[in-house]
Amino acid sequence: MQFGRTYEEFEIGAIYKHWPGKTVTEYDDHLFCLLTMNHHPLHMDSNYAESTTDFGKNVVVGNYVYSLLLGMSVPDVSGKAIANLEVESLKHVAPTFHGDTVYGETTVLDKTPSRSKSDRGIVHVETRGYKQDGTLICVFRRKVMVPTETYIKERGGEQPGRPEPKQPAQKNVEK
Repeated sequence: MQFGRTYEEFEIGAIYKHWPGKTVTEYDDHLFCLLTMNHHPLHMDSNYAESTTDFGKNVVVGNYVYSLLLGMSVPDVSGKAIANLEVESLKHVAPTFHGDTVYGETTVLDKTPSRSKSDRGIVHVETRGYKQDGTLICVFRRKVMVPTETYIKERGGEQPGRPEPKQPAQKNVEK
């Protein structure tokens, strides 16, 4: 399974469709809100959302939707990243509700070699999130510092921190 890409593997204009999607539950939304101390009643109080908002129901907190899409993109975009350098824009285009399924895709906008180190480069991408009916819900652009193939080889290959399993000792059996 591929986990991220080296600088050489990115092509400007390439589109990576992230799989699988994620169906957002009320529990997911409430847990994220509680973990991040976002207690806005639009996300937490169904009576408030039903009786006082234009949506008529709870809206999933936008930063959870962004976080889902960012996470979905890791195997295709930043799995080998040295650093996420910048999120230059983030737009929430349409609401996401409990029970919606979020899907994502990322387009490579540009790539430039690092000016200071020859073993890495900067990849500029745009990630878009959609609901199950195709409605665009979120768009963000970011810059990711990724390694070159040389960087990977010099640091032990694709999975340098993964230990090798120990093989059981062979017993000498005389026949």
